[in-house]
Amino acid sequence: MKALLSIPMFRRFTGAWTIGNLADSALFLTLSIWVKDISGSSSAAGLVFLALGLPIVFSPLIGALADRLPRRRLLILGNAVSAGSALLLLLVAGPDGLWLIYAVAFIYGLLGILNGAAQSGLVRDMLEDEHLDSANGLLSTIDQGLRIFTPLLGAALYTLWGGGALAVGVAGCLLLTAGLLLTVSVQESEPEPASERGGFWHENSAGFRHLNGIPVLWRMVVVTAIALGVIGMFDSALFELIDKGLGKEPGFFGVLMSLQGAGSILGGLTAAMLMRKLGPGRSVGFGLAMIGLAALAAAADLVPFVADHGLLLAAVVPALFLAGVGVPWIFVALVTTRQRLTPARLQGRAAAATNLVLNVPQLASIAVGALLVAVVDYRWLMLIAGLVIAGCAYSMLRTRPEPEPEPGREVQASVEETGQGR
Repeated sequence: MKALLSIPMFRRFTGAWTIGNLADSALFLTLSIWVKDISGSSSAAGLVFLALGLPIVFSPLIGALADRLPRRRLLILGNAVSAGSALLLLLVAGPDGLWLIYAVAFIYGLLGILNGAAQSGLVRDMLEDEHLDSANGLLSTIDQGLRIFTPLLGAALYTLWGGGALAVGVAGCLLLTAGLLLTVSVQESEPEPASERGGFWHENSAGFRHLNGIPVLWRMVVVTAIALGVIGMFDSALFELIDKGLGKEPGFFGVLMSLQGAGSILGGLTAAMLMRKLGPGRSVGFGLAMIGLAALAAAADLVPFVADHGLLLAAVVPALFLAGVGVPWIFVALVTTRQRLTPARLQGRAAAATNLVLNVPQLASIAVGALLVAVVDYRWLMLIAGLVIAGCAYSMLRTRPEPEPEPGREVQASVEETGQGR
């Protein structure tokens, strides 16, 4: 970590990234609170998260854009546009302005995908292979740390001074982020020549073909996607667990999320070390095992002698902390492996393809979970989710680690493949 932070351009990038994340985390949850306040509808508040998630369908196009244009400039422009969209919230004065909140949420979701695709390639250009795991672990730690208190900061701004103060504060942070990115000097890799891009479909599907062409990477992505296809049920089931299982008020949800966030900080700090010791595939397996354990703990009072609020709480609290530890283990291993085994000018499309494959199952499971929890005992949902996730963990842990392809060889193969089919 010390060697990583001795790189000036990465230090500046990390500072800019931290301020931008602070603004994003403060805004996301507060938008739903704002909608609930002015509409009185929980369904209307939930649509904020739908607006944030819908842009994922544009991932392939956005990834291709991030591979065609200078990534640092895209990040600067993305933060500037995000600041402008945040200021649109100053026009919201009542229920008639709900559409503006949804529009801002959609724009944020879209620009978030662009930032992720551009950032993947920029970090890859900025750092040597041996620093990528530490860099991703550090960024994950900062991200999870901010999630503990920045939603409270955003809610406090909104409660004390209204939505206008939130809009101005977020816009100011994003403009500062853009300004700091101007000071980051990176020698970026050259984009593919137009003659090698192929047709529209060929260019925009290149990220998926690349993932599918590397067995060790594709396996990690698919297994994680299967797990995320049931993890989304946690969102609805946790409220049932808090109410019926633990006998607590809904506000206890914030306590559990802070506990999970604390676990994620520890996970981010240890992810690079675990990956170097066990390999990326087994790191994903252990991370999934932690989350599966949390799901099974939530269903523990199906066992008669655990059907006590105190005993269940004693099982759930450490399990959720461990689930928090596991999340960075999964994604730091996956992202680092993808960056190392992806050619420089395919980074954006590979990142966007990964996000699409992972997020669609999770969004679907959130919707299915919200419907099922009304008709099925949440404990059975958690038991099923826990068993599925445990199976995914086992599939990553039971086999010997596959030797990773040499990055140079994969780069050459992928570049040659991208040039075919024109």
